[in-house]
Amino acid sequence: MPVDDDLVHALEERTRQHPDRVVRLRGRVDAEPFELLIFRGFSSSTTHPTAFDPDASVLPEGTLLDQVEVLQGPLSPANEIVLAGPMQPGALLSDEHWVKASPER
Repeated sequence: MPVDDDLVHALEERTRQHPDRVVRLRGRVDAEPFELLIFRGFSSSTTHPTAFDPDASVLPEGTLLDQVEVLQGPLSPANEIVLAGPMQPGALLSDEHWVKASPER
């Protein structure tokens, strides 16, 4: 399993513990932009198809993740609230980004 899949699984678990947060991962698949949203333990790509098989990777072959943000959930496109980030994806595994995240940022 690639490292990015491990990261996605860890962030899925973190959003189960913080059901009022949405994680947005951004990157590229070859030359195309890629975006993945994680909410309450579930991942879905907004730019590429996502497999129905829960054991299959949500990351297409060749995905490079380069940015992550924590948003107030549930999402409201008209009033998006960024609580933390953008930052390097692995940085979000640190507890400090979940404890400090607040709308007053």
